[in-house]
This record gives sequence, C-alpha cells and structure tokens, in this order.
Amino acid sequence: MDTAPRALRASPAPLIVASGAPRSGPPLWRDESMLRVRSGVYTVRTAWDGLAPWERYLVRVHAFAVARRDAVFSHESAAALVGLPVFGEPRMIHIFDGRRARSVSYGDVTVHTSADPRSTCEVAGIRITTIPNVVVDLARALPPALGLAVADAASRTFGLDAEQFLERLLEQSNTFGVRRAQWALTRAVPMAESPGESISRAVIEWCGFPAPALQTEHQVAGRTYRSDFCWPEHRVIGESDGWSKYGLHDPAAAAEALRAEKQREDALRRQGWRVARWDYAGALGVDALRDALLAAGLRPVRRPDLAALSAVGRNPRST
Repeated sequence: MDTAPRALRASPAPLIVASGAPRSGPPLWRDESMLRVRSGVYTVRTAWDGLAPWERYLVRVHAFAVARRDAVFSHESAAALVGLPVFGEPRMIHIFDGRRARSVSYGDVTVHTSADPRSTCEVAGIRITTIPNVVVDLARALPPALGLAVADAASRTFGLDAEQFLERLLEQSNTFGVRRAQWALTRAVPMAESPGESISRAVIEWCGFPAPALQTEHQVAGRTYRSDFCWPEHRVIGESDGWSKYGLHDPAAAAEALRAEKQREDALRRQGWRVARWDYAGALGVDALRDALLAAGLRPVRRPDLAALSAVGRNPRST
C-alpha cells in the first residue's frame, strides 16, 4: 500500500553550492550569470530562465534538499519529485515533521505535522512521504479538478486505485478537506493519460453532460483508433489536446502528427462520429470544452454545478 517510487526526478537546472564553488572566480553572489535559489545554493541564470514554472519549482525543491538534508518532503514538493502533476509554480516548499505540535510556515516553507502516523521513504538520499499520503494530502488541499488529476496520475503511474486512496483518507483523524478529497479520490482511474484529461472529466461532470467512456477503441477501415472520451449512444467523441503529443520541438514530426490526427478524425467522421476537440486552457476555462460538446450534438442530462465550474482552475497555492 505505501508505494515508494524507484527514482526521483532530477533538478532541471544545475545546482552549485557556494561552499563548494571554486575560489579562483568571483563569489557566486557577485556573479551575474548565477541565480541564488536558496541560501548558499545557486543555479545558472540562463538555465533557470528557460524553465517552465513547475520546473522552476522542482529546482527550488532540490535546492532545499541540498540545504536541509534531513527534510521530509510532502504535498506539492513530493509530487514534483516523483513526477505527479504540479500546477503552475507552487508558492511554498512543503515538508513534514511529525515531532511538531502544530504546523507552521516561515518564508517560502510550510512544515506540516499530523496526529496520525505518517509513512515516509527515502530515495536517492531524499526523504518523502509515501505516494498514498501525497495523493490524499493534495486531494484535501487542491481544487477538486486538480486533486483528481493528481489521483489519476498516481493511479496510472503507481498502480494504486480509488479504494486504496480512500482507505488512507479514512485512516486519518484530520477532518480538513475530507469532502473535497472524497470527491476526487472516488473518481480516480488509471485511464486518464494527462492532467488535461482529468480536468476535462471533472468539467464534463459539472457541466451536466452524461458520463463518458474513457480510452475507447474504434475499429475503422482496418485500423484501431482510441478516443479520450466517448458517448457511443450519441455518436460523439471528445478529444483533450495536449501540445506535447504533437512534438512541436520537431517541426517535421509535428507536421506528421497533425496529418495523422486529421486522417484519424476524417476516418471517424466517415463512420458517423462527431468529434469535439478542446485543449488544456479550454478545459480550465470551461466554455471551450462545453461549446465543443454542444456543437457535436451532446446535451446535458442534469443541471450544471455552477459553483464548481466557476473555480475549476483557481489555485491559490500556486503562482
């Protein structure tokens, strides 16, 4: 049950400790090519500038691990290390210390504690809370759609299921965020292949659309195609696009992927399927996803949850 990863994600940018830097050059704090990440820990400024927000956060986590060898990472910090979704750049580094009487924050660090025993593990010299604890902690704290994305990813990557997550939640005496966590954890499935798909599934439910089948295979002209979302009785397919699948770093590969995608969609349309497409931003913003499904002929079967839809991507824990 207390799954531990085999490896952790490395820092996306090099880290240089001031105490170990060569003495021939200027001190790191005076070197304009270097950026201070944490007291006594620096990185190359150009490398930092090229990182996405969640990658910068992972650099910050590794810098803290260098500065505090005894730290036990939890919440978003542990999620970043094990490759679970992190949204934007979290404001705080999160660590766990069960010896404390209460949780406390200082600077950009939050130290969590718990009245319940908390299992931890060590990988490559860095200590983290175990995967079920990471998932439950984030399901309590994150907006529900983002908590679902974390739970889905853990289910897919580590082979855990909703029942195991709920068991860990119910073992804990902490009542904070229980209802929010239950909503996300009961819906965790391994079929969602990206955070965009998980968030889309939440938005589809809150818009009042019927529940879709996930990762359905379609046999068309001797070939097998798979859809993200499918409503067979309505002949509607939904696709949550992520730019990474098109390999945009390689123009030739991107062009080929786009051609293959169009051929696939044309083949499905010839078989009578109506295809709705949206991207990650369209799911967070709700309107693009909802309008695409309505245009494809899908209709809501219950009243929308307007409160949930108004706060899909509102995450005060990140910049």
